[in-house]
Amino acid sequence: MVADLITIDSGSGQPPFEQVRSQLARQISDRTLAVGTRLPTVRALATELGLAANTVARAYRELEEAGMVETRGRAGTFVSALGDRSRVALRQAAADYAATAKALGIEPAEALEAVRGALG
Repeated sequence: MVADLITIDSGSGQPPFEQVRSQLARQISDRTLAVGTRLPTVRALATELGLAANTVARAYRELEEAGMVETRGRAGTFVSALGDRSRVALRQAAADYAATAKALGIEPAEALEAVRGALG
């Protein structure tokens, strides 16, 4: 069950909706959640995680905006085949960044360190 794969850390500085969103996004990206997997309803996941329904709804909405899930009306929310779109966008952003770093005369090690800093 999807809820078994999500943990909410109440002591984290990260808002609960972001914890849900990021954990689902990671599971979609690493294919723990396969394309076509039906996610629990907003209400069911919220209840299981002890969160407000609006918190889970926001996470689902952001995943849908990113193309990682799709809502099919009353049928529910499913992992989208377009989830791979995020990897394509990431590769394009990396190529753009690399071109900018080269144009600025930045050495690869320094450019990578800048990325690590931005991610950390």
